[in-house]
Amino acid sequence: MTLALFLGVPAISADSLDNNEYVQPGANHAETAQLIARLLAHQHFRHQPIDDELSEKVLDTYLDALDPDRYYFTQDDVEEFQAHRHELDDMLMEGDLELAYRIYDRLKRRTVERADFARHVIDGGLDFDSDKTMDLNRRDQDWVADADALDRLWRKRIKNDALTMLLGDEDEEQTMELLRNRYDNVAENMKRSDAEDIFETFMGAWSRTFDPHTSYLSPRNSEEFDIQMQLSLEGIGAMLRTHRDFTEIVELVPGGPADQSGELSPGDRIIGVAEEDEDMVDVVGWRLRDVVDRIRGPKESEVRLRILPGGDSDAAPRTVTLERNEIALEEQAAQKEVREIEREDGTHRIGVIKIPAFYTDFAAAQAGDDDYRSTTRDVRRLLDELEDENIDGLVIDLRGNSGGSLQEAVDMTGLFMNGGPVVQIRRSDGQTEVMDDVDGETAYDGPLAVMVDRQSASASEIFAGALQDYERAIILGERTFGKGTVQTMVDLDRFSNDPTAETGRLKMTIAKFYRVTGSSTQKRGVEPDIYFPSAVGEDDIGESAADNPLPWDEIDPVDFRPIDNLSNVVPLLQERHEERVADDNAFQAMIDEFRHMRETRETTEVSLNRDKREQEREERNAARLRKANEHRTIQGLEPLESVDELEREDGPNTLLDASTQILTDLLLLREEPRTAQRWGLREAD
Repeated sequence: MTLALFLGVPAISADSLDNNEYVQPGANHAETAQLIARLLAHQHFRHQPIDDELSEKVLDTYLDALDPDRYYFTQDDVEEFQAHRHELDDMLMEGDLELAYRIYDRLKRRTVERADFARHVIDGGLDFDSDKTMDLNRRDQDWVADADALDRLWRKRIKNDALTMLLGDEDEEQTMELLRNRYDNVAENMKRSDAEDIFETFMGAWSRTFDPHTSYLSPRNSEEFDIQMQLSLEGIGAMLRTHRDFTEIVELVPGGPADQSGELSPGDRIIGVAEEDEDMVDVVGWRLRDVVDRIRGPKESEVRLRILPGGDSDAAPRTVTLERNEIALEEQAAQKEVREIEREDGTHRIGVIKIPAFYTDFAAAQAGDDDYRSTTRDVRRLLDELEDENIDGLVIDLRGNSGGSLQEAVDMTGLFMNGGPVVQIRRSDGQTEVMDDVDGETAYDGPLAVMVDRQSASASEIFAGALQDYERAIILGERTFGKGTVQTMVDLDRFSNDPTAETGRLKMTIAKFYRVTGSSTQKRGVEPDIYFPSAVGEDDIGESAADNPLPWDEIDPVDFRPIDNLSNVVPLLQERHEERVADDNAFQAMIDEFRHMRETRETTEVSLNRDKREQEREERNAARLRKANEHRTIQGLEPLESVDELEREDGPNTLLDASTQILTDLLLLREEPRTAQRWGLREAD
């Protein structure tokens, strides 16, 4: 694939940034800052005072937001800023934003200086024969001492950026020209930053010190948010954010073009965008709204994305072609299948319902449509169909389900129990609300297991946690995400003294979820009864991996009665599972594949020698392909010929196989009256 050069961006020099270009705060920013401070101090769930301790955290968060990889500021810069670390709180309460804007101005100047330096280095030619290396994970490293140290760091960065493209089959001359334009583009975007951009970044730093889900949206991005919500069912179906000069995929909408392609994952970075057959345009360093504008387009038209995979720090870029389209609710809907498990006593039929999200068609419901779609309605229908297919047990698969409608989570829990409390919600004022299953009608009362993983969050955790507390289901998989908080969107315009002012919105955490036992789902998530191996570490994904998460805690439990005694039998199920998978070649091959994936993700130091870098990448890709094919072959799937095919092909579902086996163990225990009585299980009907 040939990448077009991003033309039209003039070369910038630091001399072009004179004092007249220093951006001043907007007319209403002082008042808005004071308002946000009051709301955070008095309405946020954390109840954190705005004091010197918080001021220190805000400065660190602001600097991390401006220079997350330590490529622009020096230690001298940071020490100068730190001299004011106990002043930001007083400044905020007074509406004084001068320091924040001055720090941003320093970043702007440093960015322009780095673009000048990068152009000079590229023009002088790059040496790819040295034995130097570079650690790409710079988030936790110190800022370098001075400009000379920054020069040395940037020589490494430029070489690494060049090698990433060269090893992705770009020719050298074009790569060098592309890099010149890329660095100039980053500097140009910084130079174009206006008061609203700076204010949003600074107030975002204040917000994130309260918790990672609290944020400030400027008037411009508040409008963009509304547009995104209106278009949420049209486009490529992906939520994006700007992260370290890159546009990063945060979440894929279930059933959307990006999700259905099988080639994109959260964490992947978009470095280029092309319309239909047009030339690819490099978008590194672009503003998010500009990237989104380029990705958007007419329904059923094609867009090509140049992707840097997020799971491998040294992966080669690849191109993904997507057709823009509406995201049909049917594609997000729950789906079923039946799996047959052979045991000595015969064949056992296990139903599986995969639920990508907790959804409801609000528009149809409000319009009075009696047949509107929702998770609970769809699952109830699937349960009726599975009953007709004579299933012996049921697995609910919530892997990758990041949540959705709270009411749907409560209603769907009610399909598997006869009424009772499901979840508690404690608000910032200390008041607690209990949400109950008021239906009291059980749609399925047979053996049940729920599969979860690290991306199962929010509503998924409420559902899984409730069924675990009632001992209604065995929970299988990984510890869940741990998002146990509730946010609300506050329109700041209604607090302004100026009725014509546009001040934006504040998304603020105002409540937390608690299980019926009183335990929070926040940060800890739901721990499975039986753990499965994972391709990611708990420190890589989840609430505990975010900055400033609210802590786990407990409140008083509510009155509830367990439905079964599954906790008694979990050790026996665990023992049988371990005995079975010890001799299961597919399961052991999967463990080996996951281990290799984690090791690859954790390896962040790369060589700056072209031949060595290419050899290491080839060896790593060959090892990954070999391990994946070993797993596929054992499961009866055709081996793949390249790593690229791994991104497009569905792999073996070994964990689902293991889940159906565990559930079969459970139903056999329940079907034997003496065994069921011994373990205190509710016998099968």
